[in-house]
Amino acid sequence: MKSYLVVFSAGLLWTSVLLLTLAGCSSESQPTAVAPATVATTPVTSPAVLTTNSAAEDGEKAVTDEVHPHKPGSHGGIIIPIGSDSYHAEAVIETSGDFRLLMLGKDETRIQEVDVQPVKAYVKAIGDPNSTPIELAAVPQDGDAPDKTSQFVGQLPEEFRGKQLDVTIPNLRIAGERFRVGFTTVTEAHAEEMPESLPAEEEKKLYLTAGGKYTEADIKANGGMTATQKFKGLTSSHNMFPKEGDQICPVTKTKANPKFTWIVDGKSYQFCCPPCVDEFVTMAKERPEEMKTPDDYIKSK
Repeated sequence: MKSYLVVFSAGLLWTSVLLLTLAGCSSESQPTAVAPATVATTPVTSPAVLTTNSAAEDGEKAVTDEVHPHKPGSHGGIIIPIGSDSYHAEAVIETSGDFRLLMLGKDETRIQEVDVQPVKAYVKAIGDPNSTPIELAAVPQDGDAPDKTSQFVGQLPEEFRGKQLDVTIPNLRIAGERFRVGFTTVTEAHAEEMPESLPAEEEKKLYLTAGGKYTEADIKANGGMTATQKFKGLTSSHNMFPKEGDQICPVTKTKANPKFTWIVDGKSYQFCCPPCVDEFVTMAKERPEEMKTPDDYIKSK
């Protein structure tokens, strides 16, 4: 009898061990699912108005440079930084359509010679999706070494003259490296300084009533009209870089346009746009002591 009890007890013991083992296996915790990582992205702010892209010669690496302020060029053009300010160029665009690109060094006062090479610029009016290619020919300046040039010259088509432009030069070689250069002739800061046009009734009162140094004879000489009426249909453009001897606008000191001429105190004054005429006539009537003669509004050195 005792032997049966021992066997039975041993059987119970092994059964208990087996049950405990199975229970332990079934109670293991399930692995916790890991949520996918969230990648934070920071928006990149594009540099305003003027950017240049420089690329290594193999074309694999491109760098976009933010622009810091540059003074107007010595030829009255736009200074363009190239390759993190490693080099510069001065773009000079004349009202006649002449387009000159003058090569400068890291120091903007130093001339930079580059290899004589064909250069193509792609030009489009602001807001126009289509660009037009123009050729810029190497025209060495006095002192340039043989097979080197510090100047490229081209001609803008008639339809681009006097307009605000976007210009891209996709391939310019300097000291064995290739650079992509882009610039715009728009000057946003200047646009913000333009005086606003007057409401119609205020404009009539301003132009058709005499006061201060603005006389009845002036009103008659201007055709008995407001600036809006006289200059209807004309488009203004603002040249920020007048040259020595140029007539300048009395209000903004930008290059004046003879199309926007107004008689005040019996004298002819030239302006850059009709709102500046508003401003000057207001000054003639309310602050006549601040007026100067037309000869005082000529660009000097």
